[in-house]
Amino acid sequence: MSRPPLHALQGFVAAARSGNLSRAAESLHLTVSALSHQIRGLEERLGQRLFQRNARGVELTDDGRELFDRVASHFDALEQALQPFRTRRDDVLTISLMPSFAASWLVPRLPRFLAAHPQLEINLQSTTALVDFDRERSIDAGLRFGRGQYPGLETMHLLDDWVTPTASPALIERLGMPTLETLDQFPLLGAPGGRWSEWFAQFGGTLPTRFVATFDDSDTLHRAASEGLGVALGRLTLARPLVDAGRLVLPFAQRLKAEFAHYLVYPARSASHAGLHAFRDWLSAEAAVDATAATAAGTKRKARRR
Repeated sequence: MSRPPLHALQGFVAAARSGNLSRAAESLHLTVSALSHQIRGLEERLGQRLFQRNARGVELTDDGRELFDRVASHFDALEQALQPFRTRRDDVLTISLMPSFAASWLVPRLPRFLAAHPQLEINLQSTTALVDFDRERSIDAGLRFGRGQYPGLETMHLLDDWVTPTASPALIERLGMPTLETLDQFPLLGAPGGRWSEWFAQFGGTLPTRFVATFDDSDTLHRAASEGLGVALGRLTLARPLVDAGRLVLPFAQRLKAEFAHYLVYPARSASHAGLHAFRDWLSAEAAVDATAATAAGTKRKARRR
């Protein structure tokens, strides 16, 4: 058997790591069709099926996993060997972040940053997976939601998050404005345990035994509340665009601090990146404005209730 082309093996490794052909093709500057053609050619050459498709993308077969374990480390070694010879561009900044945070918080603010720094090009890679900076060396930094414990990385606290009940104007018009005493009579979104239990324990009222619906991600939860399905215990950072657009209202001044906070993280190799310096300073300023606005809004609601 002749040697398989290196570009096909490179495409295979990229697809295996991302679990998604679109993201892998983008990282290699290929079309999805071209990458799929490479992988099919490699499978035909080896006489083995390397991937199987699932609802989220692609997954390695047993043969694919064995091949990946044999060849991936060699591509990593080549990448590390070539790194010193590559010229880093301080005018290109690649950030990894969760899709929900990108859509709800960063992207609405990003035009202000780009207007202030027109020489910079921003590449956003939206994913729920944590980036491995040692392997994915094209990524300069990440925005993460967690406890701030990221060994081996520079970490900057960006902003805290808070949760509070949110509801659509249509729901409130139909059922009235909820109070701590009547909240349990409203259709609630979520689950009896977790933060709802903390909410009722801290602020009073009765925890209901039945909830209307549960969701496995915050963005869908907020959208469901905005459609009038029920009252959601929403994260303010992600719900803010819907509140500003008038699709959600915040009936209560009380808030619970979220378990996690937002952080900017980056490896030591990015510490001297001029574009990252500018982005970091801008993020810090935007987070400070956001925190001040949130505090002022909470103070106003408390004042109105007196």
